[in-house]
Amino acid sequence: MAVLSRTNLKRTWYYFRKNGIKAAYLAALERLEDSRKTPYIYQPPSESELQKQRSQPAGDVRFSVVVPAYETRTEYLEALLESVYTQTYPRWELLIADASESAGVKTALEQWTKKRGILLERENADSWKDRGIRYIQLKKNEGISRNTNIGIDHAKGDYIGLLDHDDLLTPDALYEFAAAVEEGKKADLQPQVLYSDEDKCDGPAASFYEPHCKPDFNKDLLLSNNYICHFLAMESALLKKLKLRPEFDGAQDYDLVLRAARQGARFLHVPKILYHWRCHDDSTAANPQSKSYAYEAGKRAVEDFCRAAGWQANVSHLKHLGFYRIDYTEDVLKQRPELGALAAPLTDRKMLRSGIYEEDGKMRYEGLRKGFSGPMHRAALQQDVERADLRSMRVRDELAPLYEEALKRLKKTGGKEEEIRRESVGFCEEIKKAGYQILWDPSESGGQS
Repeated sequence: MAVLSRTNLKRTWYYFRKNGIKAAYLAALERLEDSRKTPYIYQPPSESELQKQRSQPAGDVRFSVVVPAYETRTEYLEALLESVYTQTYPRWELLIADASESAGVKTALEQWTKKRGILLERENADSWKDRGIRYIQLKKNEGISRNTNIGIDHAKGDYIGLLDHDDLLTPDALYEFAAAVEEGKKADLQPQVLYSDEDKCDGPAASFYEPHCKPDFNKDLLLSNNYICHFLAMESALLKKLKLRPEFDGAQDYDLVLRAARQGARFLHVPKILYHWRCHDDSTAANPQSKSYAYEAGKRAVEDFCRAAGWQANVSHLKHLGFYRIDYTEDVLKQRPELGALAAPLTDRKMLRSGIYEEDGKMRYEGLRKGFSGPMHRAALQQDVERADLRSMRVRDELAPLYEEALKRLKKTGGKEEEIRRESVGFCEEIKKAGYQILWDPSESGGQS
């Protein structure tokens, strides 16, 4: 599609200016190879499924959806309103915190609610109203964090979801979150932070692309990139306590989830696309350079996490904007007592052999060309892993005897691939039984960054 081609050309140009011709060539080549794969088609829930959700509510949890608005284009605002109003789950309120200098947002909202036959709720409504919409006129534009915080202060739900003023929810978004909360309650593990998969759409929301199917909570991956992003809903008490911090504007949501993670909040991933991130000329999604300050703010958020954790570390930008690396100035295994081992890629001249084993025994990123960064650039990111090849590990002193025994057993087998995998997985289980985690670092042993 022409729109996507222009977006990709912009990205390639910015990448070239930042990283040089060789890196830009490899990035363009990887993007070209990705474009030849089976195209993505967003499959919305069927009408019968949506009707079933409407007739069988997933629970009684209440959601407040907060939207900070500023001179929002009328067609985008109306689309956002429709995407919330047509939710199959009824227990929600929508709060529009408007910092616009003009009356455009207010007028568009009044016209839309009148057409829909909806009564706008008072800004300081005393009681909860299902499917209620409240307009909050801000006295001045104080930036996205302060503007959003005012909406958060007014929210009355059990959970507060954050929605950008030009994006869209899928019709089942709140239903799926409500169902996840109910399941968590049954297991006595009620989540404090909910997040979903997402994709992007063009300006008219006619085409959908770049689906982001996210992993479950992974602290070190989160420290490398804000993969959680959209759609995010946080337990109201926790969000009202943490708030958004204005000094991190541009990456305020990244700073928020990092602070929640630092406090040990329970994160729950809902593995369904519930959010469409609109990609137009002014958006970060289409033009990474449009908010370069946001990536600096993201770097500062990671640095703040490291300081609060007491780590002696340096944070740097990776080649792709919005992706970071932590280099520890002292041994990471000594600084981070929760880590039992540091794993690295295996040596290979042409392909990345990550040494990370999936549950089915396959190797993650298997066959990825050297210099490529993989889906969502994750092959170039530090991340927590469950299973890794023991031959490329460095372990903490307490685990050294177990490690040496595993290497001895492996040597006796003759080094067959199946035996390597079996011994590696078994040793990783021992690491977990001892209460430790495994950090994989792609740059630890000739990896890429």
